[in-house]
Amino acid sequence: MSRWAVILAGGVGSRFWPLSTPRRPKQLLPLITDAPLLADTVSRLAPLVPATHTLVVTNASLASAVRELLPELPRENVLAEPRAAGTAPALSWAAATVARRGSAEDVMFCVHADWAIGDDAEFRATLERAAQVAAREQSLVTVGIVPTRPDPGFGYIEPGERIDDVARRVARFAEKPDRDVAAQMVKQGFLWNSGIFVWRAGDFLEETRAVSPEVGPFVPLVSAGDIDGFFASVTPISVDEAVLERSARVLVIPGDFGWDDVGTWAALHRVRRRDGAGNATFGDVHCVQATNNVVHADAGSVVLYGVSDLVVVARDGLTLVTTKERAAELKQLLDALPSSVRERA
Repeated sequence: MSRWAVILAGGVGSRFWPLSTPRRPKQLLPLITDAPLLADTVSRLAPLVPATHTLVVTNASLASAVRELLPELPRENVLAEPRAAGTAPALSWAAATVARRGSAEDVMFCVHADWAIGDDAEFRATLERAAQVAAREQSLVTVGIVPTRPDPGFGYIEPGERIDDVARRVARFAEKPDRDVAAQMVKQGFLWNSGIFVWRAGDFLEETRAVSPEVGPFVPLVSAGDIDGFFASVTPISVDEAVLERSARVLVIPGDFGWDDVGTWAALHRVRRRDGAGNATFGDVHCVQATNNVVHADAGSVVLYGVSDLVVVARDGLTLVTTKERAAELKQLLDALPSSVRERA
């Protein structure tokens, strides 16, 4: 039984505008360390999985950039989707690739390219535990993050029947709650739904065929190598909705390794190194009598004086200034901007 890493890197979101663009999305940006998030992800998994067994699923427009960023990966390990169809088809393609190149019994570590992980060693140890459970129980294992706060920005998992001292059945998945409900869920032992999955390739393909009418009937196409036909036939859908929320074979194990999905500029305040005044900065930034700001200078210098709780992003003659509180509302901002500004980045 071999092990494979599957990294989902197809997003082209705008939550990190003006730094992120469709040609240079979040996963290709150095938002936490000096390396792009995708490169950090590959390095984090390298002690578990060699480059020859690391697959990156991305969209066709990003394939060249991903290959350039990761020259250690074989060219054929960058899977360029013919169209964006959600995580269920993407992971089905990856599972079929693993089964074809290796074995249906090979284990897949499925992660996203754009997370922050505080404790790499514990992250890998958790994946090892999940792999043992997945192989032994022939189950689909998700890693539920032990919450550090009631956060309405995440989905939640309710653990159910105990399988062993690590794993439990998933009682239910809960969509993003309001803050009061989130606080109750944390008290009741719910876990954050991280989107980290571990399973054997054959088990995932089998369960997809069994429970997902959107993807399952077309698994023979992708297994036979008809990628275009597969993506033309499937209904776009997430793996949570297509498989995990419908399956009785889903188990959850807890994870506690400083996970953060880094969903907004403000979230960088949690995961970047901060100075003595609480400022999280990148680039040539100078903060004087300024506290708890997030500042990213991609080019030039930025000076903050006497301000607090701001997000300032400077790139190529375009500067964004907002508050940490409103940094999650960038889509509304972009909708209100003229295209000459919105697309300049």
